[in-house]
Amino acid sequence: MSSDEKKISRVKRSKEEAKISYDKMSKWYDLMAKPEKKFVISGVEKLDVQEGEKVLEIGFGTGDALLNLAKNVGRSGRAYGIDISEGMLKVTQSKLDKAGLTDRVNLVMGDASILPFDHEFFDALFMSFTLELFDTPEIPLLLGECRRVLKTGGRVGVVAISERGDDNIMMKLYKWAHMKFPSYVDCRPICTEKELKKAGFKIKDVEKRTMWNLPVDIVIAEK
Repeated sequence: MSSDEKKISRVKRSKEEAKISYDKMSKWYDLMAKPEKKFVISGVEKLDVQEGEKVLEIGFGTGDALLNLAKNVGRSGRAYGIDISEGMLKVTQSKLDKAGLTDRVNLVMGDASILPFDHEFFDALFMSFTLELFDTPEIPLLLGECRRVLKTGGRVGVVAISERGDDNIMMKLYKWAHMKFPSYVDCRPICTEKELKKAGFKIKDVEKRTMWNLPVDIVIAEK
């Protein structure tokens, strides 16, 4: 285990606690997550989903990325989303209805560590500020599920707060807040690129950016 990996904190709250928390936040989550949107949009653009493809978003939240993915797949493709929160699902469903995209999307409420889809079903997968929510032992299991449902040659896009081993003051403060208030500061930095490599993905592109002086990686990988 590298020195960076040793810094990764564990996720202490249960899945049920996470579900309750996101159900409560769902009505005002868009406002809270506004700074993340430009990174999410960049991740969707880099994933480059094409018309006719089948794409899955894991942890779709309030659905902004999923709406874009639904537009990209066109009428001949299909977008799918899975999220643990019923509140998030309801907000996303409302957005899809208003955008006239309901007929292109399947929404599922459930735990993404056991994906309810067939082997090699998807052309592409997307996650933004989601992989960090899984406990350290669960990350390989989730990425293993991603490999299982992804076609050979398919791609995965991950946007995540990442551990780069050179904590600045903001990163130290963020990690402290995560330890003290995990229900509100729930994403902790992870070794995004390394986790994807360990899961057997081939890294195709990495863009390293910052949000509030926190490191954010946008990674595109291939099965």
